[in-house]
Amino acid sequence: MGTIIIRLLTVVFALLLITKFLPGFSVDDWQTAAIVALILGLINITIRPILFILTLPLSLITFGLFGLVINAGIFWFVASFVEGFEIDGFIPAFIGALAVTLINWIISKLT
Repeated sequence: MGTIIIRLLTVVFALLLITKFLPGFSVDDWQTAAIVALILGLINITIRPILFILTLPLSLITFGLFGLVINAGIFWFVASFVEGFEIDGFIPAFIGALAVTLINWIISKLT
């Protein structure tokens, strides 16, 4: 249970940090970031494995890098219906997804 909370807080921190440095990527406040982190977690548990299996040939051809495109699409999808979370195109979504993945990976290696 503690690791779930740490991962959730890591995503919230990453979203707020990315907002400061990436133009075209904005989160209004920490409450919105927490809602986005929860929704991203639920989507990553339910929908992402299905998308990964459906795009497995493309992921194999790109040596797994297509997973970043899937993450960017999920970010963009979440931004379409969460009030206060805005992404102004695919490139900010891709960079934001990459940054959240890297920050999450670093924190998971440290804990």
